[in-house]
Amino acid sequence: MQEIALEKSEDYQTLAQMAYESWHSAYDALLGADQVDYMLQKFQSAPAMRMQAEKKNYTYYLVMSGEKKIGYCALQEQGRDLFLSKVYLQEEERGKGLGQKILAFVLGEAKRRGARHVYLTVNKNNARAIRAYEKFGFVREGEECTAIGGGYYMDDYIYGIRR
Repeated sequence: MQEIALEKSEDYQTLAQMAYESWHSAYDALLGADQVDYMLQKFQSAPAMRMQAEKKNYTYYLVMSGEKKIGYCALQEQGRDLFLSKVYLQEEERGKGLGQKILAFVLGEAKRRGARHVYLTVNKNNARAIRAYEKFGFVREGEECTAIGGGYYMDDYIYGIRR
């Protein structure tokens, strides 16, 4: 299994390009390309990520394998909680156990930051991600359906893990 490293990043243009590639491969079949484009512009464009980091307490990380950029994740501190906002790998890197390594990194960050609860949201139809989160020990804590504008909704489960 390949080794990875997560490096804090403020290279929002690179992150936005990675988001475009990984979101379309992961979500076009679930949500449709139009909704994916809308969500990318609203949440994962370079200006949106910069604003999240500067004003909403997000930290973005590049996932590296050697010198190769293979994914990214984002965490948001919320008092004693840590929200795993995003975790994405390039399509060819999925299914190799790397997501589990990223989740281990996230729990390490939670401990380092003093967070007692890590939670995330996941599309209700994203069976692959749900299996990965449950395998790691996350437990379904609820669900939410959120209007995001443009006539679109995020219909998600909320998963969490307490330390």
